[in-house]
This record gives sequence, structure tokens and C-alpha cells, in this order.
Amino acid sequence: MLQELSIRNLAVIEQVTAKFHHGFHVLTGETGAGKSIVIDALALIAGGRGSADMIRHGCDRADIEAVFDLPAGHPVWETLRRLGIEAEEEETLLIRRELNLQGKSTARINGQSVTLSMLREVGEHLVNIHGQHEHQSLLRTERHLEWLDQYAGDAIAEIKNEYQVQFDKYQRLVRERRELEDTSRQQMQMLDLYRYQLEEIAEARLKPGEDEALQEERRKLTHAEKLAESAAEAYDLLNGPKGLAAISRAVSKLEEIVKVDPGTVQPLLEQLQSAYYAAEDVVFQLRSYREGIEFNPQRLAEIEDRLDLLHGLKRKYGETIADIIAYKEKIQSETEKLDNREERLKELSEQERRLHGELTERADLLSAIRRDAAKRLSRAIESELRDLQMERAVFEVKLEQGPLTATGSDNAEFLLSTNPGEPPKPLAKIASGGEMSRVMLALKAIFARIDRIPVLVFDEVDTGVSGRAAQAIAEKLSLLSASCQVFAITHLPQVACMADHSYEISKSITKDGRTSTSIRELQGEERVEELARMLGGVEVTEKTRHHAQEMLVLAERQKNA
Repeated sequence: MLQELSIRNLAVIEQVTAKFHHGFHVLTGETGAGKSIVIDALALIAGGRGSADMIRHGCDRADIEAVFDLPAGHPVWETLRRLGIEAEEEETLLIRRELNLQGKSTARINGQSVTLSMLREVGEHLVNIHGQHEHQSLLRTERHLEWLDQYAGDAIAEIKNEYQVQFDKYQRLVRERRELEDTSRQQMQMLDLYRYQLEEIAEARLKPGEDEALQEERRKLTHAEKLAESAAEAYDLLNGPKGLAAISRAVSKLEEIVKVDPGTVQPLLEQLQSAYYAAEDVVFQLRSYREGIEFNPQRLAEIEDRLDLLHGLKRKYGETIADIIAYKEKIQSETEKLDNREERLKELSEQERRLHGELTERADLLSAIRRDAAKRLSRAIESELRDLQMERAVFEVKLEQGPLTATGSDNAEFLLSTNPGEPPKPLAKIASGGEMSRVMLALKAIFARIDRIPVLVFDEVDTGVSGRAAQAIAEKLSLLSASCQVFAITHLPQVACMADHSYEISKSITKDGRTSTSIRELQGEERVEELARMLGGVEVTEKTRHHAQEMLVLAERQKNA
């Protein structure tokens, strides 16, 4: 359950902290007091999108923090482990969300940073919010099959997953076949061009890095005469009388000195000897280098021709030899595809036919499971509607088969009849706002027992109802709170009196002239006074207070029963 909710600088809320309990909670207050902001805060905690507009004017950020106490084995713990979030099942779960003026938000779970998509995945197991206009989603028939499959649960989940994997494969086959069938004359002309390009590139016999090696060789051949001349001059200087011979004589002189004064000159002798050996090695290598210099105009011409060829290929197919080779491999694949078009078309058509048959079998199996689930869901909703003062309502899940889609071959639509003798018709054609609200509440009541979401939030689910229907909704919300924590924003005293815990949302003007919203849990006479306000409006009399007290007593008796 949700133990505590702290909100700071969100819309007109400056700072509030509210503690919650097990059971049924109602949030009441005048219109515009800020009740919906509490719902917005919970939506942000569950991974909803936020914006800079939600931040209180004059503040640089908004913070929302929620503490959840969840039983061991709840699905959220497995989700946290899968996402790599450290959490002990014996401890509480702390979720924090922050919005800043740049429109960005940060989220943390037990102090660990998470992405918005990760928070949303966790939030799906924690909070389910039914907004004021969510019952309009009942008019979207594409949602009806989704709800039916959710009700069918594990019986359909694995088969549906297998079907979707096969359907994705089937779609890829269909796309590839259509692409081949759509091969135009222009594409066939491209085949001739590809063949010419492949032949041109193949004849070049390209080698990676070949152009760099050729350019280096060309540089040497182009400057061969200069290189030979410089090498010869260097060789002559080192090998002449003023080169090695001079160093050799100097070595001999130092050797004579060392015989008399070894201490000072010995290091100089060793340095000069090393220099002599190094110079001698350079002379040998210069001779080899000079003799190896090649004067080959024919080879230079061959290199120039080869580089011209490579330059031409680069202009056409890529900036480097590696790019040209990659292009060749690409058009080779395209050529093979076009060359084998007819054969591939036949192969794809056969695979498509076979896979379509397998998909049809699985779709039929899905349909059978859905037909059974549709009957059970219809009975369950009718039972819930009877509790909601729609005793004679007939609810039907209509299934029709169509072409194969990502969900199978079924189209589902919810039908309702509220008048005896009238056949069930689509909800959009017959249901009033109050009836739609009750149908949605019936669905929520059913799915609350399936998906194990601990916190259900209803934002004015009682819109459009009054009298006995309002009392029935209140009783249903109270019953629902036996299996999960229920929050309801309401303006109806019939709903407010059935709550286990009542909270007043109110606005006030601060000392600095700002509007600020607060949340206060009502106790004892405070509940009586708030209920009397809801009954009497502007003027609260002793009679309305007495009526409010009586409603609370009767509600307590009803809950105990």
C-alpha cells in the first residue's frame, strides 16, 4: 500500500505530507482546491510525463516522494530485480521524482537513479489511476480486445506471445515478397549497371592499403636520382680522409694519452670509439641504400597508371579502397537478389503460405480461448453491475473474426442493454455518462483481483450518478478496498461517508499573498462537518450536521455487514 506521499512545489501545493492507511480513502474539498494535483503527483510517481508548467510559480523544481509497503512475492519485486534495482522485500519501497524548469525530470527508486521507462514499468505494478474521462476509453473498441485478453490471463498469454513472434516473421516474408514483386524496369536496368560495376571492380583486383604503398614507391622512384646523389655524397664524406680515417687517427692519439693518463681521457676514448663504430655502421648501410636505389622509368609509369585507375574507381565508388570493396559486396548482394528473383519469389510464397496456415491454426486457438473468456467476463461484469444498481443490464462481449493481425483474427466489442427486451448494442449508442462510469468501475473491480495492483485511484468516478446509484458506487469502492488500497476524489456525500479515512483538500492565502493547497486527515467531528458541508452547501445547519452524523453511522453499519 501507499504509506506516505510528500509533495513540494507542485502547482499550487507548496509543501504537504500525507500519511495513508489500509482501506478506502476519500479526498474531498471545494472545486479548484487542488484535489487533482494529488492525482497528478501519483501519476508522476507511476512514471507519467511531467513538464515545467507543473512547477509552482517562482520555484526552480518540484519534488514528489512516495513510500510503499508491499508484501513479499508481489510482482513489483521481480520487476525491480530484472531492472537491476536493489530492493529487499522486507523493506519499504521509496520512489522519488523531480521536475526542473528545463522540462527534464529525474527519478530514483530506493536512492538508485532510473529512467522514465523503468519507472513506468515499476509504476504499472503499483498505481492504477482512473481519471474523470477514462470511461471514454470504453468507446474505443480497439481497447476491448486488450481488456478481454487481460482477463483471460495466463490461459492466453503464452499462445499469444508465440503467435506474435510468428506473425512478425510472416510480415517480414510478406514485405520481402512484395518488394520483389514490385521490382520495376528501372530496377532491372540497375541490374545491368551493377554487373558492369562488378566487372570493373573485379578486374582491378584491389588490395586494401595498396594505394598508400604505391604512393610511397612512386615518391622514391620520382626522386631516385636525388636520393642516389645525396647518399653517394654522404658515403664519400664519411668514408674519405676526413671521415672514418680522421676519427681512426684521433682514436690512436687518445690511446697513446691513456697509456700515460688513463683517469681523465679513458671516458673520452670510449665515447670516440663508440662514435667510430656507429659511423662505420652508417657507412655500410649507406652503401647498401645507394646500391639499392632503383632508376626504373617503366615501373614509375606502371605505378602512375595504377594510381590513375584507383583514382577513377574512388571517384565512382568510394573515397578509399575499403569503401570500394564494401560497395562491391553490397551490389553483389543486390545482384544475386535480382538474379534469383523468380526462384526467391517462389520460395517466399511457399514459406508465406505455410506460415499463414500455422498462424490461422494459432489464431483459431486464440479465438477459442477468447470465446470462453468473453462468456466469463460478461457474467462477471453483469454481477458487478447488479451491485451498482444496474440489475437488469445485459453485458455481452461480441467477437467477430477478420483477417490476421498482430493480435490474431478477432475483433472484440463490448455491448450493453440497460432496458429489458432490448438487444445489447455498442456502448457508444446507448450508455449514459453515469452508466459508462459504472461499467468502468465494474471492470476495475474485476481486474483489481487479477493484476494485484495495490493502489487504485478514482478521480470523480461518480460523475453523472446520484441517489441509489451513488450509494451503490460507494459500497462497491468500499468492497474493493478489502483487496487493495482505494482512493477516490468525490463531491458526493454518499461516497464520502463510506470511506475508512477522509482527507480534506483546501486552499488558503499565505502571508506573502500566494495561494497554497493543504491536505488534512479528518477525524471525528471534522468528518461530520465536512460531510455536512457536502450536504448543505454554503449554509451548514444543525439539521445537516445531524443528517451527516446519521449517514456516517449507517455507512459504518453497512461496512460491518
